[in-house]
Amino acid sequence: MAGIGWEAGLITGLKAAGVDLTEADLIVGTSAGSVVGTVIAQNADLTELVDRVAVAEQAATGVQVDMDKVMTAFAIMYDRTLDRAEAKRRVGALALEITGGGERLAQIAERLPSQEWPERPLLITAVDTATGELRVWDAASGAGLAEAVSSSCCVPCVFPPVTIGGRRYMDGGVHSISNADLAKGADRVVVIEPMAHLTPRSVLKRELEALGEARIATIGPDAAAVEVFGVDVLDPSLWRPAFAAGLAQAPAVAADVAAAWSDS
Repeated sequence: MAGIGWEAGLITGLKAAGVDLTEADLIVGTSAGSVVGTVIAQNADLTELVDRVAVAEQAATGVQVDMDKVMTAFAIMYDRTLDRAEAKRRVGALALEITGGGERLAQIAERLPSQEWPERPLLITAVDTATGELRVWDAASGAGLAEAVSSSCCVPCVFPPVTIGGRRYMDGGVHSISNADLAKGADRVVVIEPMAHLTPRSVLKRELEALGEARIATIGPDAAAVEVFGVDVLDPSLWRPAFAAGLAQAPAVAADVAAAWSDS
């Protein structure tokens, strides 16, 4: 919830500052980014989405989470002594132990402006719980848009994995919170990472190297946004505060983003 709200506010604020990322001709969405990216690709209004969902979520309660399991999963994901494929398979096994909370996950996808894939290129990432392999969904992949978004938002040990085509999938962030290398071939790339302050930089560094000579800007939450996020980024009360934090941060990063994004 924090990531979706913050990304939406940041992109809205950048547009007001003259840097319109919604004009992107390729959108890669992971976890929170799968929701925000879909809304952009559908040419819908991010402010309206946050306001509408915030109203709907007023009576909602937070997801019941076993934080010991969540911390175990994240420790495995970032354990540099483990082979990455093996680490992802171990996280997948933990994810499969979760059975409750699927209805809250489904609500995220159900509240998209449309349940149809947009015409604009949109890539949504997820990870196979059994193999640890990255799966990239698009309009031709055979997955429904709601299924794809749900799988990408399926935080391991928080939500039960999503079944698509007989296989079980979890959050694309288990592979990478950015998956920026999927933009290879683009001449301008902006990477927005709501969890940048919590994750190692080595994966992103490798991904950015794969982009070659592209002009690149990366944005993580500033100190004020991190404070708003708190310790529970799934808190349903965070929609509007996180949006406001992204909106407030936008002017401070607008010049750096414009240097990568603008035609000049």
